[in-house]
Amino acid sequence: MRPSRTTLRAAVSTVSAAALATTVLAGAPATAEAAAPESAPTAAASGASSVRFVDIEGDGGTTLKANVFTPAGADGTRRYPVIVLPTSWSMPQIEYMAQAKKLADAGYVVVGYNSRGFWQSGGQIDTAGPKDVADASKVIDWALAHTPADPQKVGMGGVSYGAGISLLASAFDKRIKVVAALSGWGDLIGSIYSGRTQHRQAAAMLGGTGELTGRPSPELRTILKDFLSSNLSKEQDMIAWGRKRSPATYLNKINANGAAIMLGNAWGDSLFPPNEYADFYEKLKGPKRLEFRPGDHATAEGLGLFGLPNDTWTNTQRWFDHYLKGADNGIDRESPVLLKSRSTGAYEGYKSWQDVASTQRKIELGGSKQIHTNWDSGADGGLIFLSSMLDQFLRLPPMASIPLLPRPLAAVWQSERYGTGQRVRGTTRLHTTMTSTAESGTAIAYLYDVGPLGIGKLVTHAPYTFHGKTPNQPFGVDLELFSTAYDVPAGHRLAVVVDTVDPLYIEHNPSGARLTFSSPANDPSYVSVPVRE
Repeated sequence: MRPSRTTLRAAVSTVSAAALATTVLAGAPATAEAAAPESAPTAAASGASSVRFVDIEGDGGTTLKANVFTPAGADGTRRYPVIVLPTSWSMPQIEYMAQAKKLADAGYVVVGYNSRGFWQSGGQIDTAGPKDVADASKVIDWALAHTPADPQKVGMGGVSYGAGISLLASAFDKRIKVVAALSGWGDLIGSIYSGRTQHRQAAAMLGGTGELTGRPSPELRTILKDFLSSNLSKEQDMIAWGRKRSPATYLNKINANGAAIMLGNAWGDSLFPPNEYADFYEKLKGPKRLEFRPGDHATAEGLGLFGLPNDTWTNTQRWFDHYLKGADNGIDRESPVLLKSRSTGAYEGYKSWQDVASTQRKIELGGSKQIHTNWDSGADGGLIFLSSMLDQFLRLPPMASIPLLPRPLAAVWQSERYGTGQRVRGTTRLHTTMTSTAESGTAIAYLYDVGPLGIGKLVTHAPYTFHGKTPNQPFGVDLELFSTAYDVPAGHRLAVVVDTVDPLYIEHNPSGARLTFSSPANDPSYVSVPVRE
């Protein structure tokens, strides 16, 4: 008999918990005990922080599986700042144990809990909906009632799904004073439906892992079905569903509550591209910090989940230390926008996101170019996780031979060779006039760094989809490509490529359709590249 998904989840959860608990506690003195039953704390005789596994009643009585780390020496005579960490999508409740122990050793009560609908927590996946937000407040209630947590010093944080839930909770629970949202989102629909284009691989990954490790709600299954099947009759329902789950929707509430918010993300995040996080950051009114690093979704902070040295988690603790403990560690005096170049690995600090680029380099998209649709030219954004991780660790982004790209399938424009290096910083923007032989279609724009041999390394890209256009009638297109920090060497040039097929996205080009790109004299086409002098 084949084991059920529930049995598999339970087995994997047990093995994972034992393995990670062993890893985490191995860092404590040798006298540390093995994992204890729910009712008993695990602690070293010499006074290490303790951990216990508990059940917390969430919204509507749903059971949330959780672990609680308590600082050494907690005897009920004093209160400690508390940090609540909801798990990432599909991750078990032991996800944050390494970082939770570090925080507890530094004097925090830390409650990590499995988001509803996943693994051994009850309920169905709410996709950062109202029940998830209510759960966060219930966990805070529990922590204040059952641990030496200080009600005046409450923080939340997490990676991915946990980041989104933390930001949303900060809009509805005034007790939350500090948030660290890593690899999260500000606008859910703006992330997975950017350019009105379904991010195929991202949505399929979320749906598949949700089915494997959790219990998707009927609402989620319907949304994903309509999304992946391109059911335009349900597009407004999907957008409304996403807005309810977007921190940007509640920006006024977040600003009114005034939590100190740190946002961190990766340049190549396949699920939540950096653009909308940067836009969200700019609209925050309270204490704030924005950090971007090379990598893909959750890879910039991923190694820190195993307790390894990690800049993102180091700054996360510094953020909590200053705004929950009042530590004078200088993080409030540093440049609040911290970027790490994909090319050099060097850090750069800026006063604001708007200060990142000091000038714009324009590439004129002159002439008229027509391409056939439904064929992949060879210019692609890569594969989720794999491509951006290769860029992160080996500096090998997706590549294409620009001279060999078939011109009937790809429109190509190139800049002159640059005599000096070009530090691309921020958001590249494309403006053009498009004409289609069909009322719907999809185009994907790419920006490449092209070396002397014509090999292009992908700098950035973005998809664009249109519906309801009059065939053979030109219309304007304005598209933001995904933000990045990339250094183009001296002697190289930049190439703009537009084609119609990319495995990352669902395309909407009818068979036999053609797209034409033109540059009218009264409205020239161009790509504007942000450069730091």
